[in-house]
Amino acid sequence: MKSENVEKDSRLYNKNFLQSVSNAVNGILYCATTQTNITKQLILGTIVMILSLFYNFTTAEFLCLTFAVFFVIFAEFINTAIETIVDLYVDTYHPKAKIAKDVGAGAVVLTAINAIIVAYFLFFRETEIFTITDSLFNHVVSSPSHLAFVAIILTVIAILAMKGAFKKREISRGVKDDTFLPSGQSALAFALLTAIWMNSRNIIIFCLALTLSIMVAGNRLNDKKTFGEILFGAFMGVLIVVLVYGLTIFKM
Repeated sequence: MKSENVEKDSRLYNKNFLQSVSNAVNGILYCATTQTNITKQLILGTIVMILSLFYNFTTAEFLCLTFAVFFVIFAEFINTAIETIVDLYVDTYHPKAKIAKDVGAGAVVLTAINAIIVAYFLFFRETEIFTITDSLFNHVVSSPSHLAFVAIILTVIAILAMKGAFKKREISRGVKDDTFLPSGQSALAFALLTAIWMNSRNIIIFCLALTLSIMVAGNRLNDKKTFGEILFGAFMGVLIVVLVYGLTIFKM
């Protein structure tokens, strides 16, 4: 009985930092897989990040926009956690349980309103509705740091979408699916590598970043990822960054 209690208690704590990160990623994947609202918000976030490439935002403006997007998703995560805890302890209708859920939902609504206000002042303050198209084609952002940041965010969202779809397939089938799944860590590592090269154009810095990226890929091989999954993930990360930077080529 004592050993059983020890085993039960050990599950309540993370053994190390890597396990903490792994559990956090599992929480993100759970929300992205099971919560329709979060899926929609990730899609809207992707659209907003892409649109930001066509506006010459200052650093402060871009930070406000990014914070607004992530704040909405963060509030939805907290709301999901509140609903899960309430459902865990309350299996019948209770006024206080309703209040807890309503307050959580209200927090999401407030953050969404804040995001709409931020988006309005950033996207429409200097652009009339009939000149939006002209703005999109003539003001593609040329800030390397802005491009790199957006490219990495889009890569992370693509990884979450990919893993979310994989998890949904596992849940629908009821068994663990061992089909082909590109490596998310490799995608992120090579996206960072490409962004570093695009910004620095320094062969020494590139070689150092390439070494780290190869080490990440090698680590994924040790974790029983196939070479094809790692290669596909790396190609996906490089492609997303190249496409984002490629937008500047068409600047008029």
